[in-house]
Amino acid sequence: MSEQDQSGFRARGEEALSELAQALLENPLFSRAVGQALGAGEKAAAAQRSALRAANLASRDELERLEGRLRKLSARVEELEDAVDALADEIAALNAALAQRAAAAGGESGSEAG
Repeated sequence: MSEQDQSGFRARGEEALSELAQALLENPLFSRAVGQALGAGEKAAAAQRSALRAANLASRDELERLEGRLRKLSARVEELEDAVDALADEIAALNAALAQRAAAAGGESGSEAG
């Protein structure tokens, strides 16, 4: 089959699909059936949410919100851990400086006594 034949075949197929889709959209019976199917899907989803609530279980949306909150909390805890580590390092440096001063002061008073 040549490329031109394939192109013509494809165009005829697309045209046929377009006509079929148009005919279905214009058909009131089809439109009602689609509407009822969508409505049934919504009713099923609502029933599922009610069943989850009755069983005291979380929905997917609730779990996703909780997951997001836990991520934010985890990030905040990490920030706090970093801040505590920095403070611990500063306290250790201050203690070392105080120990050096105390040692130097002790050495000065010891040399004055001799």
